[in-house]
Amino acid sequence: MSLSFRISKQKLWFRMTKTRTEKDVLGELEVPIDAYWGISTQRALTNFKISGRRLPENFILALATVKKACLLANMDLGMIPTELGNPIQKAVDEILKDRKMLDQFPIDVFQTGSGTQTNMNMNEVLANRANEILGQPRGKKAPVHPNDHVNLGQSSNDVIPTTMHIAALELIINELMPSLEKLILGLDEKVTEFREIVKVGRTHLQDAVPIPLSMEFDVYKTQMVNNMADLQAARDELVVVPIGGTALGTGINAPKGFAEKVATYLSKFTSLPIRTQSVKAEGISSHRAMVRLSSSLRLLALSCIKMANDIRWMGSGPRAGLGELILPQNEPGSSIMPGKINPTQSEALIQVCAQVIGHDAVVSFAESHGSILDLNMSKPVIIVNILDAITILSNGIQSFRLHCLSGLKANESVIKSQLERSLMIVTGLTPVIGYDKAGEVARRAYETGQTVRETIEEMRIEIEGDLDDLLDSRKMV
Repeated sequence: MSLSFRISKQKLWFRMTKTRTEKDVLGELEVPIDAYWGISTQRALTNFKISGRRLPENFILALATVKKACLLANMDLGMIPTELGNPIQKAVDEILKDRKMLDQFPIDVFQTGSGTQTNMNMNEVLANRANEILGQPRGKKAPVHPNDHVNLGQSSNDVIPTTMHIAALELIINELMPSLEKLILGLDEKVTEFREIVKVGRTHLQDAVPIPLSMEFDVYKTQMVNNMADLQAARDELVVVPIGGTALGTGINAPKGFAEKVATYLSKFTSLPIRTQSVKAEGISSHRAMVRLSSSLRLLALSCIKMANDIRWMGSGPRAGLGELILPQNEPGSSIMPGKINPTQSEALIQVCAQVIGHDAVVSFAESHGSILDLNMSKPVIIVNILDAITILSNGIQSFRLHCLSGLKANESVIKSQLERSLMIVTGLTPVIGYDKAGEVARRAYETGQTVRETIEEMRIEIEGDLDDLLDSRKMV
């Protein structure tokens, strides 16, 4: 669809849609009569036609949670009277509890770097719904005002980063950590299942000394345990939020005790130990905690790539590859080659991880180029990339565990055959016959296609000790 056609279509939509006239400091603007948003949101819809992507639902719900905490804090401090506070609370609960009005947040991800348009979008929706509850028409801004009441004691500059932390925390705790915990358990099961299986090890994609198959899976498990620890450390940093800092961290226009009360309510709503930053300006001008989280997600992605890549290599074949693992047969692998089965779950997870690494690059750039003077102006792009990274990692790990890892089997006959033909078991003879003589055995075996045992017998090399014992791969591990 061309840009001119989209503009013409929008003009036609406005002509066909009933509107109400709203006014702000810049003048008047037509707003759809049924919309709960107001003039600030409408201006954003006009000015930011960029991607068609909205901030995700869980971010909107987290923003509503922050607004509810701020409202109750203001009511406790006597800043908002009950007769206005109650309808605002009812409006926000309709979003949080009933999932109503979630279609009223249409603003593009790519907007002002502080997220002001999305903050005002929420302010307008809550104010209009509260006024409607009080029997007043939408767009009147009275008796509940979006700035004077819903946004009281707040700025987009402290509300949005606080929301970023809450949204990320909820996804980490409810989605990513459970997926990772189950993956660790699944890997642990494979460590136990493969305990007695010894296979050819490989370095530089060349045969190396024997290694237990369980040890390779223990590597994946250990990395995932370490990644879990990194995520827990990032989570602990995210519970510290800059709410109450308002515009620049000085707390201008926020009542005394406001920040602490908001943190208390947020702790109650999230069941997390939310607390305010001692230097709130740091959480407004920079987003180090989010960058740390993004880095942890990147490290997790790299570990997943290793696991998925190793498994698809070990499962390559079935006759012309390594063939050490038997992968679950989930679906046909080719539209032209009958009977072909591909390592689809590994491939899907690797693509997920590539996207996560790309997200981290965006977050790093947004922090390095967005944190200038007293405000990081890249908040929306930081959080949308982090939330997407958490979501696709959670789902990708879960899919891989269910449809690949759980059904993975060792091809013991192939593993045994490869081990018997391996040249590197000659390493076990090095202390007995020396490095040079062992190297000669390996080279001769390679040239003739014989096993190490057959070559030693043919070369009539005198061995001190039991040859069977020296070439026992189980004793090499």
